[in-house]
Amino acid sequence: MKITQLKTRVLQTPGDSPLVVGLPPMDDRLFVTLELGTDEGIEGIGITFFGGPLTRALREAVEGLGNLIIGDDPLCVEAIADKLWRAASGSGPGGIFTLALSAIDIALWDIKGKALGMPVCTLLGGHRDRVPTYASGALMRPMPTDYLREAGPRLAGMGFKQMKTQMGAEPTVDKEIERIRVLREGIGEDIDLMCDINQLWNVNQAIDIGRRVEEYHLFWLEDVVAHDDFQGLARVADALTTPICAGEYHYGIRPFRHMLEARSIDIVMIDLLRAGGITQWMKIAGMAEAFNVPVVSHLIPEIHVHLVAAIPHGLTVEYMPWTLRLFEETPAIEDGQIVVPQKPGLGLKFDDEALRQFEIS
Repeated sequence: MKITQLKTRVLQTPGDSPLVVGLPPMDDRLFVTLELGTDEGIEGIGITFFGGPLTRALREAVEGLGNLIIGDDPLCVEAIADKLWRAASGSGPGGIFTLALSAIDIALWDIKGKALGMPVCTLLGGHRDRVPTYASGALMRPMPTDYLREAGPRLAGMGFKQMKTQMGAEPTVDKEIERIRVLREGIGEDIDLMCDINQLWNVNQAIDIGRRVEEYHLFWLEDVVAHDDFQGLARVADALTTPICAGEYHYGIRPFRHMLEARSIDIVMIDLLRAGGITQWMKIAGMAEAFNVPVVSHLIPEIHVHLVAAIPHGLTVEYMPWTLRLFEETPAIEDGQIVVPQKPGLGLKFDDEALRQFEIS
């Protein structure tokens, strides 16, 4: 089998979310989609994004890399990844190059699964057929405390047993803690509550506020300080009983080695697009397993379900519904768990109507 053609699109979708009720939508979102065709009529799909004015440059990067593998065997995902790294990693190892590589790698795994008649999860290990998932994006930093008081129980009523909020923007420490108190009182002790800081604290703030919210039993505190401050993260992790989660801001596999060797975190979060695709995601997951550290995902739940479910130390999938409207059918959620599609490949197909509606170039 040979790769014979590719097609890319730039899509712009509204910034609304089915998890958010009664608030104005956020800014529109931009995506680059990829359809990779073969001489045997099997097509694989990929997606990548980071938003902003460089989205068209990202599309050009996907096309540039894709044209380098015309004629290659799509089943040889390691050979293709190595070829593209050698050809273009001088522009990396992070940024647009890695994001573009990810779209191609995702499409290759989709082709491989379809060619072999297996879900990607099975190809990667097939540890289980469903995993826990948590509601994300519905309890965010700009949302007022009064909204959180109503939204937390509403998400629990939708069947979510886990959900994530944010701190890092309130004018006082007391107001930061109030957000967590209100949420915990609203959802009770049986719901897992995570909190993302998005690198907005310094080490001393993280330790101080982290200790003050320990009584609310957070499932994890995420990205509490700058993502590459491995020593600072280690100080926070050592000082708190609440698990520290990080990793979404790292490109490629090597930063995860440094983070794990420094004992900076208790939970590894891997972003599929910044990692470099499914091939690199699995390498990071294997590294985490060697350090006895569980793995969670960042964004794109419809693809990440395959990865987190494939490994024994996959903890939970972030249910951030940014990309779901692009597909005809997406993985079901049952009793707080996201179900692995059983169709070959990713089990996904782009919705033609959505592509027509949202395509801008």
